[in-house]
Amino acid sequence: MPSSDHTFDPFSVDVVADTLFGLPGVEAVALGGSRAEGVNRPDSDWDIAIYYRSGFDPESVRGIGWPGHLSDLGGWGRVFNGGGKVTVGDQLIDIHYRDLGLVDEIHDTAVRGEFTIEPLLFHQAGLPSYILLAELGINQTLRGALPCWDYPAVLQKTAPLIWWDHSRHTLDYADSHARHGRVAQCAGLLSEAACHAAHAILAHRGVWVTNEKRLLDTAGLRGLDDVIMRLGSARGSLERAAADTRELLVATGTREGMSWR
Repeated sequence: MPSSDHTFDPFSVDVVADTLFGLPGVEAVALGGSRAEGVNRPDSDWDIAIYYRSGFDPESVRGIGWPGHLSDLGGWGRVFNGGGKVTVGDQLIDIHYRDLGLVDEIHDTAVRGEFTIEPLLFHQAGLPSYILLAELGINQTLRGALPCWDYPAVLQKTAPLIWWDHSRHTLDYADSHARHGRVAQCAGLLSEAACHAAHAILAHRGVWVTNEKRLLDTAGLRGLDDVIMRLGSARGSLERAAADTRELLVATGTREGMSWR
């Protein structure tokens, strides 16, 4: 294990990858996020995933001595697992723990068209379990070897229906809040419904989703901004916004060639 007083300055992604790959139990290290996709800004952080199969201890990462905070395994839930932010030289690094055993399990269910939606902070629609497969679809492997799968054909058929069903029910609750003049709840649920619908549209396309940052843009639902900005406090205004949101979601899905239930 690297000594705790070792520093890395200037920042080098190769040094970070070598250091993490040398930790006990680590089978691979990958670059993810905007830098893996080539859409990063100069000030974007670095998303680095540690892939293990058994026997990994986050204490080994803490022992490197990089300033920051790292969770234990499972600190971010069953699927997203854990990790944290550390600083290496002058760069902010997002470290993620990824269990290859769970990846295999999720892949096995995804090829049958099955998945779960996990609650996670800052994700309005929740986190689809197949995000672990999506990451492998866009990540750049820095060290070791990792699997990479195409979007499962059966999942491409089942996932849109599930996501749209969630969107439709969320819209129903937004309608209820609109009728009672509850501005905050109505606005929040309209946005959440759009995120569910965006997942449906991108699943229909067979496009991997790794987070919600560009979700509405990619799905062609950025027009929701105009609906939200027109919101007022009057009940009639809220009801129009709910109706306009439903129309936007259905129309966008229909243009994608989707048959909503």
